[in-house]
Amino acid sequence: MAEIYNIIIIGSGPAGYTAGIYAGRALLEPLLFTGQEPGGQLSWTTEVENYPGFPDGVQGPELMKRFRDQAQKFGAKILDAKVDQVDFKVKPFKIWSAGAEYQAQSVIVATGASANWLGLENETRLKGRGVSSCATCDGFFFRGKDVVVIGGGDVALEDAMALTKFASSVKIIHRRDCLRASDIMQQRAKDNPKIEFIWNSEVIDVLGANSVEGVRIKNIQTNQETEIPCQGMFVAVGHHPNTDIFKDQLELDNIKGYIVVKESTKTSVAGVFAAGDVHDFQYRQAVTAAAAGCKAAIDAEKWLESQN
Repeated sequence: MAEIYNIIIIGSGPAGYTAGIYAGRALLEPLLFTGQEPGGQLSWTTEVENYPGFPDGVQGPELMKRFRDQAQKFGAKILDAKVDQVDFKVKPFKIWSAGAEYQAQSVIVATGASANWLGLENETRLKGRGVSSCATCDGFFFRGKDVVVIGGGDVALEDAMALTKFASSVKIIHRRDCLRASDIMQQRAKDNPKIEFIWNSEVIDVLGANSVEGVRIKNIQTNQETEIPCQGMFVAVGHHPNTDIFKDQLELDNIKGYIVVKESTKTSVAGVFAAGDVHDFQYRQAVTAAAAGCKAAIDAEKWLESQN
């Protein structure tokens, strides 16, 4: 017989680890699966300056190590493993990882969301060294520098507008000759003197040895290639929630596939809760994810008490 845990937390990062801290302090002895990327998106983020309590900044991996250590201190059992399948239609809930079955009275889903990338080798190599998917997180580091933003939707234009507060210039590179963004965002971007548009073009390489020094683009109509000097590249072509294994188990929104939550962190299945970017497509910040992890653990604790 598989051991039945009070709480199983699926996913690490600020939401998952914070849920582990609170559930552990409540003496619920949670089991936490970190997933393929322990620490989530912060695991490859360099300096984090906007997390409270670190006035001099902190490296993303170091911040996540502190979260993890604190969760373990309070009794969370952590497995560096990926959950492959779940069954939330039975009680206790069933979870499978690497062929082994685990059972839980309650579950917190904190699998997060992943940025959509361009798929370039140098893009991957230079992540955190000039390549970013979060202007809100990293814009400050590009004060007085030239940057490019990839995309043509509201997020791309919002990122570009945010970056003009710091960068000397912002070039928006888009594959089409028109934007998908809302009219008001288009007008704001076009009215900003720091923003320039490069149409009908795609980035085919990121230049630089140890940090971004430029991008190589190709005009998709003429096939002409051009190099643009810059010190930062922000990819704003959307995010996708890590919810594939929950498609037939939880209610997901019909457009983007994020988990639908009601009354704070409750999902469509009683006893299953969601925290962080797996349901929050608006803020996507470490501090808001941590707050959601706290709420999910408290909600799960109260739900467990109501079952006894």
